[in-house]
Amino acid sequence: AIVFVVYVTIVIFAMTRIVTALFLKETMAAATDDAEMVIRSKMKEKEGYAQKLLNVFTAIDTSGDGQISLEEFERFVKDPKVISYLAALELETHEPRELFEIMDNGDGSITAQEFVESALRMRGAAQSRDIMYLMRQLRELDRGLQDIYPSWKRSRLKNSFSGRSPR
Repeated sequence: AIVFVVYVTIVIFAMTRIVTALFLKETMAAATDDAEMVIRSKMKEKEGYAQKLLNVFTAIDTSGDGQISLEEFERFVKDPKVISYLAALELETHEPRELFEIMDNGDGSITAQEFVESALRMRGAAQSRDIMYLMRQLRELDRGLQDIYPSWKRSRLKNSFSGRSPR
């Protein structure tokens, strides 16, 4: 009788462990599926947002040349309906020229790719836009410094050889 009680106890313990393991496996699989579903959902949301941005780009590009000029952009963002739509897309247009300069790569016009990529990076609070503007300004400053650095260096070398103190 004692052997039977020990046997039943061991079997019940083993069955409990098996059921717990199966439950845990199913829970982990559901959690993994949830994470994958969230990732898919975010990717789909981003694709939908990018498509809306492309539609906005097409509406702004009144010349149909595949690029937005500053004039096209400023004309477009003066419309209150457009301002509301862009705000719904989390793009604030308080300073249209500044927004254009942020999106522009420096050639004076915005392509569809520049528009979508910039808008995706700027999505959200104004701090993001401000940081993007500063990054653009720093790139321009860096290009300018790279242009003048060689002549400045030659000037310093020339002054050091001529005996004059460099400024």
